[in-house]
This record gives sequence, C-alpha cells and structure tokens, in this order.
Amino acid sequence: MKTTRYLLTLCLTAFLCLSFSANAADIELAEAVNKAGKQRMLSQRIAKAYFFLGGNVRRDKAKQQLQSSIIELKKNHTELKAEVKSKDVQQLLVFLDIVIDDYEKLVNQPYTRADATMVLDMSETILELSQDVVVKIEALSNRKTPKIVNLSGRQRMLSQRIAKYYIAHQLGFKEQDYVNQLTTAVREFESAMAVLKSEKINTPEITEKLIRTTRLWRVIRPFFMDVEKGGLPVTIFATTDRIMEFMNTITGMYVNVSA
Repeated sequence: MKTTRYLLTLCLTAFLCLSFSANAADIELAEAVNKAGKQRMLSQRIAKAYFFLGGNVRRDKAKQQLQSSIIELKKNHTELKAEVKSKDVQQLLVFLDIVIDDYEKLVNQPYTRADATMVLDMSETILELSQDVVVKIEALSNRKTPKIVNLSGRQRMLSQRIAKYYIAHQLGFKEQDYVNQLTTAVREFESAMAVLKSEKINTPEITEKLIRTTRLWRVIRPFFMDVEKGGLPVTIFATTDRIMEFMNTITGMYVNVSA
C-alpha cells in the first residue's frame, strides 16, 4: 500500500512539474512573440518619425520618437538573441544585426528624397525579417495564445505603417505601389480588429480597450481612404500613436492571459 501511494505521489508530482514547465515555456514564448512583434512596429515607427521630421511636422516629438525607437529596437534585438535558442531564429537575427546598423545610420542623416526612398525600402526589409522571426517563434508553441499575441501585436505595426505611408504621400511619394500598401494596411487592420473582438479569451478589460481603439480608428479612417485630399498630419501622428499604445497594452494583456 505504501509503495502504491508513493508511486501515485511520484507520478502526480512529475505530472505537475511537467505541466508547470510546459505552461512556463508557453508564457516565455508568448513574451518572445510579443517582443519580436514589437520589432515590426519599431521598424515602421522609425521610418514614420523620419518622414515627419522631413516634413517639419511635430519635429521635437518626431526626433524624440526616432531616437527612442532606435534604442528600443536594438535593445529588443539583443534580448531576443540571448533568449531564443532556435537555430532558424538565430540565423535571421544575425542577418538583422547588419540591417539594423545600416538603418540606424541612414535615419540619422538629414532628410533627402533619395535617403527617404532607402528608408522606405529598409523599413520593409526589417519588417519582413521581423515577421519571419515572429512566425518561427510562434511555431515553437502548440497553444493558441502566442498566435493571438502575434495578431494583436501586429496591429501596433499596422498603426505605424499606415501613418508612415500617409505622411510619405504628403511628402510626394505618391506612386501607386505606396498607395496600395496604405490601403492594404488599412484593410488588414480592420480585419484583425474584427477577429480580436470576437476572441473567446477576451477579458472585460481587453474588450473595453478594443472598443476604445475602434472609436479612435473611426475618427482617422476617412483620411486614409481619401489620401489624395491629405491634411491634418498632426492629428494622424497623435491618433495613430494613441492606437499603437492601446494595442500595445492589449497585447500585454493577451500575454498575461497565458500565465
């Protein structure tokens, strides 16, 4: 009888340890997805700030945002290299080492049309690589939570991407491809919001934040759908930043749901 009790206790302890270990691993992956996802947003935010500086709109705020975003981008990159041991992810991060250094040097130069074109291109390169990092980290977990963290976190990026292409258009980057990128980002943002609002794991706090984000979005959406009309760049700067902040908070809430 004692032997049976001992074995049962041992099995239960082992089960609890494995469950705790698996849960802790999923929490760490959700946090890594959140951090890697934020790199997508920062790639766009840096470019957006560069264009607002070039357009002499909110110069002090744009300059501060540019520098703080570069610092955060590099900090997150260093942490991801230390925290995520996947060989596939590490290979991408090594490549990002070079691209991030070049990006930092470029955006710290005075605004010119030629450099601005390169900023658009490099922001897309970092976004693409960062997206691949997110997908590869997400694939390490079988649970749904990291996927929701990815989707929510991507909204941060889209808010800044939309603002980037909007202000670039005002500065003369009116090629159809850029307009298409803007309209696609608007469509993807709205589609993801619909998915997030229907999520079963939403807490009342998450739902409330999503409602507030939607209200802000409705205020500025018409400007993006009629980009040729332009106007109110200060409103676009402030409101897309506010949306980004809301989505950043919501993404953190989704990470906590996995705890």
